[in-house]
Amino acid sequence: MKKLSIRARVLTGAAAAAVAGGGVLGAAATATAEPAAAPAPAAAAAKGGVAAKDLATTRHLTDDAALEAAQAALKAAEKDGQRVTVAVVDRNGNTIVTVRGDGAGPQSYESAERKAYTAVSWNAPTSDLVERLDDAPNLKDIPGTLFLAGGAPVQANDAPIAGIGVAGAPSGAQDEAYAEAGVAALGR
Repeated sequence: MKKLSIRARVLTGAAAAAVAGGGVLGAAATATAEPAAAPAPAAAAAKGGVAAKDLATTRHLTDDAALEAAQAALKAAEKDGQRVTVAVVDRNGNTIVTVRGDGAGPQSYESAERKAYTAVSWNAPTSDLVERLDDAPNLKDIPGTLFLAGGAPVQANDAPIAGIGVAGAPSGAQDEAYAEAGVAALGR
């Protein structure tokens, strides 16, 4: 016999009491009946559930992994004497973590987040995307994006799952090298 949860025991006990015509039901009611079978998929959908065929599975970085990547990028910049901010965003462009290094400029915070967002949105380093502006100058008008070198995508099975953006070094190439150091830290 399966052991029922307290909730199932109380509900089963309440149903038994109702069938028996009433009586007092204590909080410690127990039941000997087996639990009811899980509802059929159509019944689950009718009650607000979603059928399995309508679900998608996605991959995301853990908070710990995002922080580890940000710290690796920051450490690479500090090794070169650069004061930067590092941002890591998820596949949807939501910020997971942003770390401002000591002495990083105030503009670097938003720039790092926007570079990370741009890298994950196009699944490409932002330095590659800068070159695309020659053919499609309106790309830079997309809200939340920043077409400057310094962003790198994080991939799993060739699909983007996050973006790392770095801002504050004297050149975008340096920012991007630090972002890539963050990506590399995830590949251990």
